[in-house]
Amino acid sequence: MKRTTAHCLALTIALTAAAGCTSSDGPDEDDGDRRKPPRALLAALRSVERSTDGADSAKVESTTVMGTELSLEADGALGWGDGLTGTLTITYTGGTTAETMRDLGVTSMEARYLPDAYYARMGDTFAEQTGGKHWIRYAYDDLDDLGGGAAANFADQMRSAAPNQSVKLLLASADVHKIGEEKVRGKHTTHYSGTVAVGDLADAELKELLQQAGVTTQTVDIWVDDQDLLIKKTEQGRLATGHLTQTAYYSDYGVQVTAAEPPASDTEDFRELLKKQGGSAS
Repeated sequence: MKRTTAHCLALTIALTAAAGCTSSDGPDEDDGDRRKPPRALLAALRSVERSTDGADSAKVESTTVMGTELSLEADGALGWGDGLTGTLTITYTGGTTAETMRDLGVTSMEARYLPDAYYARMGDTFAEQTGGKHWIRYAYDDLDDLGGGAAANFADQMRSAAPNQSVKLLLASADVHKIGEEKVRGKHTTHYSGTVAVGDLADAELKELLQQAGVTTQTVDIWVDDQDLLIKKTEQGRLATGHLTQTAYYSDYGVQVTAAEPPASDTEDFRELLKKQGGSAS
């Protein structure tokens, strides 16, 4: 297997863990032809969007399954007040991508997110194949130039990654409902659910990316506490490789988040790796 492919796998895994599988710019407010949910419901969701966005940081636990391709768990803390920052430990639990990473001696990865780039630690076995350097740096500006629309869309999601992205998806749905009051990990919450038609998304790049993956609809559920903060979210849909599910829990909003840039002597830049290996990020 080419090492370039492994770098791209690390990129996909870390972006999936941090940004989730979807984000949205929300509904087109001028679209008068679409059926609108009740105003009170939309007002409640907009309050959740503002409160969660304004909290700036939280601890995160998530599980993601992308058909037969990949399943993973992520745990850590992320901040989004001034660009994405934080650290996640990502553990590969199944799928063909996880098998490929295990063949390279990597069963889990530390991902550090900074406002201009993110860093993936690939482990000792992998470092033996890359001049002894353990970390790969992916600059978001480089992702805009590498690999076309998919990579650029990933970069955009990283710049705007926050829990309120799921709320924006619900605001983009014409079919969203308040389910009721439920307990989540001992906390009183309100449960909302909606189905998003990919063809109705206002974000053209996201729409194209999801359609290329074979996604036509996405079901989103959120659980919100009495401070209008997102406590849990699930997203479900269909991919060409099978069923997509992601569940995330958020806690300790406002937690202090730090992410140190790895030592330059132990870090290789993704763009430079591609040049050395004659690879492509597409």
